[in-house]
Amino acid sequence: MGLQYRRRIRTGKNTFVNVSGSGVSMTKRFGPISINSRGHVSIRLGNGFSFRIF
Repeated sequence: MGLQYRRRIRTGKNTFVNVSGSGVSMTKRFGPISINSRGHVSIRLGNGFSFRIF
């Protein structure tokens, strides 16, 4: 495993800007479901676990 950098900045109630080594993206959260501008969809399962669908 290599070193990774990630920073999440809240821009609204359920909106975030994500900054990482691979670039910048936006995320919108709808309850336990998150959709980001790169087309990834994930579901929060609780206790720090999540499942990425796409």
